[in-house]
Amino acid sequence: MTCVLDDQDSVVVLPTGGGKSLCYQAPAVCRNGLAIVISPLISLMKDQVDSLKTSGISAAFINSSQTHDERRRVADAVGAGQLELLYIAPERLVQDRTIEFLKRADVSFFAIDEAHCISEWGHDFRPEYRSLKKLRKHFPGVALHAYTATATEQVRADIIKQLGLKKSKMIVGSFDRPNLFFRAERMDDRMAQVREVLRRHKRESGIIYCTSRKAVDELSELLNKQGFRTLPYHAGMDAEERSQNQEAFIQESCDTIVATVAFGMGIDKSNVRYVIHCGMPKSLENYQQESGRAGRDGLDADCVMFYSMGDYYRWKANIEEGAKKNRDSSFRTLRAMVDYCTGIRCRHRSLVEYFGQEFESDSCSACDVCSGELNVVDGAQVIGQKILSSIVRQGQRYGGEYTAMVLKGSRDKRVRSNGHDRLTTYGILEDQPVQTIRDWIEQLVSQDFLIREGEYSVLALGTRGGELLRGEVAPTLLKSSDSQTKLSQRVTRQTTSWEGVDRELFDELRTLRQDLAAQVGVPAYIVFTDETLRQFARIKPASLTDIRAVHGVGDKRLADYGEAFLACITNFIGQSASESDTADTARDSASVDEDQLAGKR
Repeated sequence: MTCVLDDQDSVVVLPTGGGKSLCYQAPAVCRNGLAIVISPLISLMKDQVDSLKTSGISAAFINSSQTHDERRRVADAVGAGQLELLYIAPERLVQDRTIEFLKRADVSFFAIDEAHCISEWGHDFRPEYRSLKKLRKHFPGVALHAYTATATEQVRADIIKQLGLKKSKMIVGSFDRPNLFFRAERMDDRMAQVREVLRRHKRESGIIYCTSRKAVDELSELLNKQGFRTLPYHAGMDAEERSQNQEAFIQESCDTIVATVAFGMGIDKSNVRYVIHCGMPKSLENYQQESGRAGRDGLDADCVMFYSMGDYYRWKANIEEGAKKNRDSSFRTLRAMVDYCTGIRCRHRSLVEYFGQEFESDSCSACDVCSGELNVVDGAQVIGQKILSSIVRQGQRYGGEYTAMVLKGSRDKRVRSNGHDRLTTYGILEDQPVQTIRDWIEQLVSQDFLIREGEYSVLALGTRGGELLRGEVAPTLLKSSDSQTKLSQRVTRQTTSWEGVDRELFDELRTLRQDLAAQVGVPAYIVFTDETLRQFARIKPASLTDIRAVHGVGDKRLADYGEAFLACITNFIGQSASESDTADTARDSASVDEDQLAGKR
């Protein structure tokens, strides 16, 4: 914020939900002139402008969704100096007509959202962003500020270069989102796994990401048949239907969106309580951004990934079929994604360190590894030695799936034709499920006891492999806890986050919020966030003064919605008291009847 106020170019990297928008919105209100916000998506512009207007801030956007008259009214407002923020897409901004028009306005600064799109090293490169460099030429005295959630050090440097920033300040916040609980599980029974998450979050908002349009349609249909309220979203749908489904999700007439990654980048919905990935993303940059759409209000949220190694091979094939440029970099990011899924390190630590930061805590207490949902295996050294010995005896020429079959004692034709059913390590882990053996192999890779080589990712001894075979070191191997243990731990965390909240009152307040939002045509969470509603249902404010003291209630929202919410709370308390009195009277009456009956006896 200080950089914006001091006209110093800046690059700001904060996780999704970390407050990037506030970094330029607050200074825009403090400064004279017009702040230009460059945003790639129409839906994101609308959400942010709606939110600003609800807070009493003059803001508008210009994009292709508007009629000519609507765009003209915005242009007139700019000319009259009536706006504090104007949102615009990059391809429209760099048009000569737009630049000449803005030269006549009092532009205070440029805020470039989703700035990683500038860099071809980023995960979502957009060529139109490269043209933003001309802003330096046409507005030499106006500062440029770039904001992103997912930039590695390489991407950050490229942003500075491509925008031509001068003496810019690099500000990198923590990549950690401690309110998000991360889990990674092998895809076993997709429907059962997804259903278990949705049942924990009954009537709460969530996003399920699938890797194909077909999977989106199938999963949404199956979940709806089982009583869940979901809608699909993918690029193969009609644009109007996509828009309607997105609006239903925002207005909370649908709980869950089942989507491809085409959904979410433009959604500023704060109360997403869970994000499920039915498939492995191609990079941790993608995963950080997509999972980060959960819990933007700061409350607890679940981020669960159900993955298979088939996901890895599909992404690997895509990279090999694509352009050779940046291929090595793409393979490295994919490998990091696999290591995250199959590794045994704290999930929060893995994400934070991937983006070049240190994770200071010994335990995050907010992932499956640190919370004990995964168990450390006894005798890990011996198990590791058995696996490595088999790989050596196989000539270090086979992959993980094949090796697991040998260790399990499979009668597969390939195993027998290769003579590997005669190895001393054949069936040496026959008492373990194949999937567990497969997981251990991946964990040994993540700890450098094994490496993958060549086009077919065959397994070979890693830098620490010899030490393990000689018994000089021991790996850490994990296996899943039983489902009952997992469920107990998850319920405990969820219950704690609702401590002191009257759930029945919360539901009534949520319904009121939805009705009020529909009346004014804004997303429900813009009226009040879930965090604010939970506080209402926790402390049950008795006056407008009490409501104003709750986090998330400003003067504008108090004036617009305070009376309605106070009336709802008052009525609820009155009804509860009446029901309690009725129950007491009934108990007293029953007691008198019993006394009379006893007297007669």
